[in-house]
Amino acid sequence: MTEQENAVRLNNRSEGITEVILNRPDKRNAFDDLIIQQLIDALTRVDADDDTRIVILRSEGRHFSAGADLGWMRRMADNTRQENLDDSRQLARLMNVLNHLSKPVIGLVQGAAFGGAVGLAACCDIVLATEKASFCLSEVKLGLIPAVISPYVVRAIGERQARRYFISAEVFTAQQAQEYGLVHIVCDDVDDMEARCNDMLAQLAMNGPEAMKAAKDLVFAVSHKPIDEEVIDDTAHRIADIRVGKEGQEGLGAFLNKRKANWVPEDNS
Repeated sequence: MTEQENAVRLNNRSEGITEVILNRPDKRNAFDDLIIQQLIDALTRVDADDDTRIVILRSEGRHFSAGADLGWMRRMADNTRQENLDDSRQLARLMNVLNHLSKPVIGLVQGAAFGGAVGLAACCDIVLATEKASFCLSEVKLGLIPAVISPYVVRAIGERQARRYFISAEVFTAQQAQEYGLVHIVCDDVDDMEARCNDMLAQLAMNGPEAMKAAKDLVFAVSHKPIDEEVIDDTAHRIADIRVGKEGQEGLGAFLNKRKANWVPEDNS
């Protein structure tokens, strides 16, 4: 198996937890069309896996991802417009698959997260980054634009910050990324990030898997929409469906009877 064929790995971190790992540390985990397809395949596989409750997206080595691979960019420069359109649609598909994964996705970011890697982070539900992590929407330096990642990045950091960083291609820090909303937790180093990730996994393990999926869908259903009768009625239907569903009945019963719900691991109180 070549290095590129093994560029994306799946790892069973523990029961119910699957890691999707970018595995090109010598290339700073840069991606091309083949690796984009591998990521799509890996994410589709874990999404369909009933044994996976939570997904972690992370990378091997010092850097999360330098974005697009230089060799891929050279090939794209020589490609026709249609070939470039097909390539771009695959990257757009990757972002959409990650963003709408039916399970919680935790992103772990160390080192550089440049270009499309910022899009990957923006599509994760919860992002942890080391204090020395750095972010850059660097496309305009190459005479390009962060087009297909823009819907997710703008929602993560807001229009005002997007207008600055899309245009300036400045590097910004993990602390700034947290202030802008891209990163949720800034960690001292990689070891601290692993520890904080374990804390988050323990927190999520207490929650109903179907409820977390429904909660994620709920965000998409109400975000950026006016609070009108349609939205109000939709949310009422959603909570009614959850309450009478199997998991909702179990959760409410456990709470009222002061016992653990059946999805809570035995070692969690």
